[in-house]
Amino acid sequence: MIKVGSRDSRLAVVQAEEVMHRLGECELVTMKTTGDKILDRTLDKVGGKGLFVKELDRALAAGEVDLTVHSLKDVPMEQPDGLPLIAFPKRADARDALVLPENGNWDREKPIGCSSARRRVQLSRLFPGIEVKPVRGNVQTRLRRLDSGEYGALVLAAAGLHRLGLENRISRYFSPEEMLPAAGQGILAVQAREGECRAAAQLLDDAETRACALAERAFIRALGGGCFSPAAAYAVMENGVLRLRALYVSADEKTLLRGEITGEPHEAEALGERLAARLRRQAEEET
Repeated sequence: MIKVGSRDSRLAVVQAEEVMHRLGECELVTMKTTGDKILDRTLDKVGGKGLFVKELDRALAAGEVDLTVHSLKDVPMEQPDGLPLIAFPKRADARDALVLPENGNWDREKPIGCSSARRRVQLSRLFPGIEVKPVRGNVQTRLRRLDSGEYGALVLAAAGLHRLGLENRISRYFSPEEMLPAAGQGILAVQAREGECRAAAQLLDDAETRACALAERAFIRALGGGCFSPAAAYAVMENGVLRLRALYVSADEKTLLRGEITGEPHEAEALGERLAARLRRQAEEET
């Protein structure tokens, strides 16, 4: 029986169960990660999103589990040796969503809560004058803090809200033109030991989602960005052509540049690298 490793949050378990349902008979092994335990500081102060996968990587390397399931946007840009990402199931909704308190009223005197620099820099331009404040914890914890009056609104990934059956909390979706999603948002990543679980990989992997994931991650990696970078990247397949849109943000966050590139799916990583180089060059010319 395949042992599937997951964080023990409700959303992580639901995501792991999606994968297990397609694989057939599996055993779920959950664990609390360092990232789940440290909630009083932002991730850039405590070591980054890698804290959400470190314990799972250790369990996978030790043979305690056979597969691990992650939200791709939580996975560091570089994988540990011998633990590749073997499958990217079909992508869910990649958009960000605005969530209001249960009473439906948006008190704009209170901050908007969000968990990433990417959202913060884009929100600051969409809603000038409204404070944007970090918020940590799982989805349910964040919603409680919203409903208790600590925040006026939250911005969360639409995919997570749908997976948790909380789509009724969504006040509006942000189009990619308004707020470009994070690289990998809405995509699950399945990780295994090198050379193992090939049948599972073939069953789970979606070719279009894989191409999009590789392009988006290549863009962020080429900029030297990672968990704390406000950069964004979002790819879609349109009539067999891969279209990658991306956001470059300067270190002082004063320069925001958007760009896009199209090409063949097999060029996914090269497209991401080329767009990153183009936007970096453009930023240097403008300063």
